[in-house]
Amino acid sequence: MLDLFIDGIAAIATPDTLALMILGVIVGIIFGSVPGLTAVTGIALFLPVTYSLGPIKGMALLMAIYIGAVSGGLIAAILINIPGTPASVATCFDGTPLARKGQAYKALGVGTVFSFLGTIFGILILVFVSPIIANFALKFGPAEYFSVSVFALTLIASLAGKSLIKGLISAALGIMFITVGAAPIDAVSRYTFGFSGLRGGFDILTVLVGLYAISEILSTAANKKALAAGSGQVMQFSGKGFGFTLKEFLSQKWNFLISALIGTGIGVLPGIGGATSNLLAYTVIKNKSKTPEKFGTGIIDGVVASESANNATIGGAMIPLLTLGIPGDAATAMLLGGLIVHGVQPGPLLFTTHPDVVYGVFAAMVVASILMILVQMFGLRLFAKVLKVPKYYLMPIIIVLCVLGAFALNNRLFDCWSIIFFGLVGYAMSKFDIPLAPMIMSFVLGETIETNLRRALMYSNGDISTFVTSPISCVFLVAAAISIVLTIRKQLNDRKKATA
Repeated sequence: MLDLFIDGIAAIATPDTLALMILGVIVGIIFGSVPGLTAVTGIALFLPVTYSLGPIKGMALLMAIYIGAVSGGLIAAILINIPGTPASVATCFDGTPLARKGQAYKALGVGTVFSFLGTIFGILILVFVSPIIANFALKFGPAEYFSVSVFALTLIASLAGKSLIKGLISAALGIMFITVGAAPIDAVSRYTFGFSGLRGGFDILTVLVGLYAISEILSTAANKKALAAGSGQVMQFSGKGFGFTLKEFLSQKWNFLISALIGTGIGVLPGIGGATSNLLAYTVIKNKSKTPEKFGTGIIDGVVASESANNATIGGAMIPLLTLGIPGDAATAMLLGGLIVHGVQPGPLLFTTHPDVVYGVFAAMVVASILMILVQMFGLRLFAKVLKVPKYYLMPIIIVLCVLGAFALNNRLFDCWSIIFFGLVGYAMSKFDIPLAPMIMSFVLGETIETNLRRALMYSNGDISTFVTSPISCVFLVAAAISIVLTIRKQLNDRKKATA
């Protein structure tokens, strides 16, 4: 294995390949940081470029874009409270408050370092234990996916804030919006009201960009002082290294390990991906914290959890792609196309038929991670200075980028109108103090739950006992029930303390 890995390093350690990878990382960071543009868009645009390249060189370029884009999402999430990608939603929760405290450089530094470490962790898992994890993932059928998603959904309560009722309202809105359009399995149109645009449903990116970007712009526009004075706060644009101390770094070791394990585990399960892993890791770390009330106020724990998990998902998502030929998310689906274009068929025989390509991909992921942290390190001060730009200049630019990004998703004008609609929804929710996170979580998981519920019932001829006769499914359903009981108990205790 070591010899093959060294051969992989040698294959990509050529000036032209490294130049392509540097370009790929920069493009990826840009696509990740611009709301609406994602790793999928970047890979799709550069996929034709790889036709004239060999499989190793071509995959090195695509992996660099992929890794750069997932990490780049933290820039917009921290600086302007807009998740650049769905995998960066939870980064907003503590990254933006930390930046508003005057510690933008520190927030970016923490996010960058733990993005790098999360990616490396996922790659190590990919290299050493991919066959074992892939075999376990094979045991997951519709019933198991349904139960895992239900368990994840029960964690919404910890994102609900002070009012569980408002959290449930937010979650119900997410479920409501995900049911619009063609139903899974049979493609029956639902809640379209005769509008052809609604048949395709709402894309996750239009929901995110609308709820976070457009609603943030509307809130800022309503405040004349904030609009004229930029951030309105004294920001820290310099610091030593990455802006945090060795003591702070070491204090996050267990946070990082747990979040990275969650990210890798979620990445292995096809169809879930970083959009879920960062939220799940954030809620788990918040629930186990001795000071959960500090989350959301601007502490590095939240940034570490989100960025460690979403970047570890990269390695996890590559496991089913390479070992089973099953893409873990939309980005790895594009990577699958890149391999097939070069005559490489992923699957159980890939490690014996094309070991040079496999270990070339592994080496490219490691090198791309190093290039990513170097590019981000030199760009920290530049990124942080975005906060000095007066918002009456910044906001129109963001609106244009959001609209362009929305249109680029599917070349539909409907998506442009969708982000405006969800911007108004997000603005109204902020006025009524209804949290956005539960809505995002339920929107992300809603389709997975419905699809796998219907599939499981189809395979079992309508027998609901299939969800408890499967050991894995039963364990997750029991965990979900325990989670609900503990949440209700905590809410009652908090209410008693408040009354006292």
